[in-house]
Amino acid sequence: MSHPFRDAALLGVIQGITEFLPISSDGHLALAELLFKIDEGGLTFNVMLHAGTLVATALIMREKLGRLIVDGVRAVPEPKRLSATAGGRDALVVLLASLPTAAIGLLLRDAVERWTESPWVVGLGFAATSLCIISTTWVKPGNSDVPTPLGAVLVGIAQGLAVLPGFSRSGATITTAMWLGVRPERAFELSFLMSLPAVFGAIVLEGRHVIGQPFPVVPAAIGASMAFVTGVVALMFLRRVVIRGRFALFALWTVPLSLATLAMAAVWPP
Repeated sequence: MSHPFRDAALLGVIQGITEFLPISSDGHLALAELLFKIDEGGLTFNVMLHAGTLVATALIMREKLGRLIVDGVRAVPEPKRLSATAGGRDALVVLLASLPTAAIGLLLRDAVERWTESPWVVGLGFAATSLCIISTTWVKPGNSDVPTPLGAVLVGIAQGLAVLPGFSRSGATITTAMWLGVRPERAFELSFLMSLPAVFGAIVLEGRHVIGQPFPVVPAAIGASMAFVTGVVALMFLRRVVIRGRFALFALWTVPLSLATLAMAAVWPP
């Protein structure tokens, strides 16, 4: 029997663990809903879970984020700071990456809710994640702190395409940055810095559905809190894995999961 508080806590834990690890939080949440019939309030509740991991990201990345904000603001009257300071360069990457991310997210937004109900789409998303992270096995170690402006746009496109359930945002962005010659640790940092405006924008966009309408406030708060706590742990763990060059090991989870989800889709009622 479904219990809203228990289900909210479970979804929060799933979100916190999978949001940062390159195994797709949206894909796991979609599977949880398909298999266990958990009614978590649709896309709006998912956004609330993302709010918990948004705070976790801001906490762990607070030093880089603070420098980005300070140098980015100072660059408004002095554009040279965007290339002359570390925070300015990060701000430029985040800005350039956010443009295609926002465009793709808005374009595909209506389709996403339908895709989360399709095990075929979720399974293909997990397969795409697997290909991404496995490909890092052949990446030559980079030495750049940031990608080129065109590279930043490409990373933003990868982030935008991660609206596909099962296709990991962190997997796509970290992989793309590494292929563009960015050092693994910096690829990790930039991936999560550029996630902040994307997730914040999604929260603002979906927030209007909460205003003036019935909304499970307590379950949402429980889910967001669990997502925050587990997210902090997952984020610190992922940093260590990326720095040690073991990013591709996550395929040991995503490949079997992709095959199992596609097998399930073959017998899933239409």
